[in-house]
Amino acid sequence: MSKILVPVHIPGCIHRPLRRLKRALRAAESHRLNLSGDRDVEWSFIAAHMPSGPGEALDFGGGGSYLSLILARRGFHVTVLDLGAPTCYWRDSQVSFIQGDLLRDELPLEHFDLVSNCSAVEHVGLAGRYGVTENRPDGDLEAMARLWGLMKPRSTMLLTIPVGRDAVVAPFHRVYGDRRLPQLLSQFFVERELFWAKNPDNMWVGCDRQEALAFPASTHPKDPSQCVYALGCFVLTKT
Repeated sequence: MSKILVPVHIPGCIHRPLRRLKRALRAAESHRLNLSGDRDVEWSFIAAHMPSGPGEALDFGGGGSYLSLILARRGFHVTVLDLGAPTCYWRDSQVSFIQGDLLRDELPLEHFDLVSNCSAVEHVGLAGRYGVTENRPDGDLEAMARLWGLMKPRSTMLLTIPVGRDAVVAPFHRVYGDRRLPQLLSQFFVERELFWAKNPDNMWVGCDRQEALAFPASTHPKDPSQCVYALGCFVLTKT
């Protein structure tokens, strides 16, 4: 027996509010703040402030980016240090990869003319990600002190980090605000700093230091890319 489909008429007084509700939900979804585009901001800052070689450069935590390749094109011999194996699909005679731990591996002191520290130091010492099993509450400060020791006098570090109201979002990252940021930078002279934050349209826009450090960072229980914070970008000199 064939089925007979009977059209059901939905009154306009019900259909129109449903359409408005769907539009509102789509708009809310598209304007939810997250970290989309953060690497565009960070990598462009690092690339724009790279000096020219020759020299020795350390790309800390850079196993998944192409910053080391740009450094090589700028005339540096580059050492990439990362907890994980390199995930890039290229090799270059000027770039060496070390899979290791900054706080445990032996590296030459006062050896590097330039350090790229792009969204890496905020993870040091937070167990539960990148294979880290030991919690070190001051792992980030230890890492900055270690990097300071590896750098030549008056050498440069290019640093990008999460900024906002001070927070530890374990196991994902730290967020640096009025309290923790001065501790992180205490051994260095700040040559330049730029700050970015997400606007209500989920777009990165430039902002001032006060606005960035007051940014209310949000968290997500499972997906770090759905967290949100402001970005701090720094050119530092070893004093």
